[in-house]
Amino acid sequence: MMRIMISLIKSINLTTKEKIDLEALHDTSRDGRVRDRIKAVLLRFEGW
Repeated sequence: MMRIMISLIKSINLTTKEKIDLEALHDTSRDGRVRDRIKAVLLRFEGW
């Protein structure tokens, strides 16, 4: 079931600046939920 749900998520296209900004926000955010969401976006961008 999880594999099916993941395959429904479209690919994510980020510019270099957007990727750098998300990584910086991930490093500075104190909210774990925000960090988890950012990490999910970055991993999806990388093809996971």
